[in-house]
Amino acid sequence: MEQRLTTAPEATAEDELYIRCEDLFKIYKTSNLEVVALRGLDLKVRRGEFMAIVGASGSGKSTLLNILAGLDTPSAGRCFVGGVDLLTMSSREMVRYRRRQVGFVWQQTGRNLVPYLTAVQNVEVPMVLDGVPPREARERAVRLLEMVLMGHRLHHRPEMLSGGEQQRVSIAVALANEPPLLLADEPTGELDSVGADTVYEVFRTLNKELGTTIVIVTHDPDIASRVDRVVAIRDGRTSIEIYRRVRFEGTEARVAHDEYVLVDAAGRLQLPREYLEALDIRERVRVLLGEGRIEVLPDGTRRADGRGARW
Repeated sequence: MEQRLTTAPEATAEDELYIRCEDLFKIYKTSNLEVVALRGLDLKVRRGEFMAIVGASGSGKSTLLNILAGLDTPSAGRCFVGGVDLLTMSSREMVRYRRRQVGFVWQQTGRNLVPYLTAVQNVEVPMVLDGVPPREARERAVRLLEMVLMGHRLHHRPEMLSGGEQQRVSIAVALANEPPLLLADEPTGELDSVGADTVYEVFRTLNKELGTTIVIVTHDPDIASRVDRVVAIRDGRTSIEIYRRVRFEGTEARVAHDEYVLVDAAGRLQLPREYLEALDIRERVRVLLGEGRIEVLPDGTRRADGRGARW
């Protein structure tokens, strides 16, 4: 018996999408230097999905997260969140988007919390700024802190909390105004394994109980076992995605993963680097159409049946 924890890739419907990025570019210019962080990136995230984005330093993953958070603007392309194109928003609309439609958790807890306020007061701050009545703000802050397992630390200031506890309060702060989207940039980067496990358990609970769409950028090597889907970015474009599923053998549950190479809107795909090195593929390949499949062969080779390439 097998239970899938995510929708299969082919079952993803357009009306289920919450995030849709199309041919996204981001170019940073400094004096005479241009750095291309995103190179025609495509990404789709379903409403209510719990997923992660991984990649080497400089791959563009944090740039993408900042664009989704409304903290940065792409140089070209389109980026829709909740059906709204972020590139067409006015300054006032973008402020409202950042305040109500998206929550953000930084790796450094000092960027998330006000040091002289207690945990419950920190969670109240975004609501006070948004005009929520004090009593309602306090009730919601307490409820959120209980959901992130911090109900016993309501009146503790950040200096009195461990790193993991601070990060859980930070998650509650990010959700204070009930945003449908939660973004987290390396949320467990400064935590030990026990603290990291608890933070991911909290993310899972919030995703399940609140239906919040959660996107995490991380270097965590075990992330594939913690979320429903992992998308890898390489050289500014999405390259591979991994779906998590659970198989039950009797009463024992076993986690398995399905891995796919992504094809963008222009028909481009990035072959895994280890495959390229194993076959010594460099500048070009032969692409052949087979029976229900496409074959990619190193330059200079032909199929045994002699059939030609279909471009």
